[in-house]
Amino acid sequence: MNKKRMLIIRIAAVAVLVAIAWWMTIIGRGHTVYLDAKKIEVNGTEYKPAYKTEVYVKGERVAKLYDKERGMSTCIGKNFTMTLKITQEKGGDTTEATYTLALPQNMDGVIINLPAYLAGLPEEVYMSEFIPAPETEEETEEVSAEDDFGMEGMDLGEDVAVEG
Repeated sequence: MNKKRMLIIRIAAVAVLVAIAWWMTIIGRGHTVYLDAKKIEVNGTEYKPAYKTEVYVKGERVAKLYDKERGMSTCIGKNFTMTLKITQEKGGDTTEATYTLALPQNMDGVIINLPAYLAGLPEEVYMSEFIPAPETEEETEEVSAEDDFGMEGMDLGEDVAVEG
């Protein structure tokens, strides 16, 4: 009976550790969230960004976006909460609202198109994965070791005294 009990305790301990590891991957998952203030066209309808959008995360301003600009914030966990202060036109009134988005677990970098999100469009439209551009090899210019000015053999480091 003692060996059976020991086996059950070990199996339970392993199950608890697996559950903790799974839970930590959910709550500890980091995301980089990119916020776009770019116009988007969906089914012939154009959604334009506001004149100015200020994005706050945890009380700190992370972006001040005008047309065609992108801001960025990092998020740990599966939900991203942001407060937006939106000015529709220059000199106009500012409205403020807080939004919470569920972030997909399979994406490290997430792009949120704010005009599409605020218009209530589906997630497939306003959310996409950020894929960095592939690195290109820069061509390095080769420097010639040859003397192009015909000055080889001249010692330019010493002063020459001229007698007169």
